[in-house]
Amino acid sequence: MQAIKSQISREDYLKLEEASTEKHEFYQGQVFAMAGGTFQHARIGLNVTTELAVRLRAKPCQPMNSDMRVVTPSGLNTYPDASVYCGKPELTDNNKTLLNPVLIVEVLSPSTRSYDRGDKFHHYRSIPSLRDYLLIDSETVLVEHYHRINSYEWHLHEYRQLADVLSLDSIGQKLTIAVFYEGVELVDAS
Repeated sequence: MQAIKSQISREDYLKLEEASTEKHEFYQGQVFAMAGGTFQHARIGLNVTTELAVRLRAKPCQPMNSDMRVVTPSGLNTYPDASVYCGKPELTDNNKTLLNPVLIVEVLSPSTRSYDRGDKFHHYRSIPSLRDYLLIDSETVLVEHYHRINSYEWHLHEYRQLADVLSLDSIGQKLTIAVFYEGVELVDAS
């Protein structure tokens, strides 16, 4: 990714976000534009947040959509496709940044796939509250579920069938993979 601004403070980044109609990531003084997604990407993101909102209604854990910024202790400011916090949300930046997600969901696009699996996940792992990280492919049925075992150990489980059931212990929910892909035409929809 190419930085659109370099050598700016986090405070200046926050001012930029206030005035902007687009979202940006911020890390180590650099600002990066976040690309728009395809229909499949947007639909999967909507399916995830809708399903989580229905299942978690009136429960101690609550979902947030891609408008909620998350900041990692390692310094990345970004907007995951979905996140969930439990208990009281820990917020900063005038209630615009969530500090304590237990679940983060990213929908994979060809242009973000490597970043979401690599550097971005490295930053997300620095969040002490994070227990589950879901990567949902937007082109084929593939959900990668990383579950935290301890501070330095994560377990990966891949789901490749629409009938597979994903268990999210952090929020006490089981979800069928098919719910993520409702209304999405895929080349390989098993």
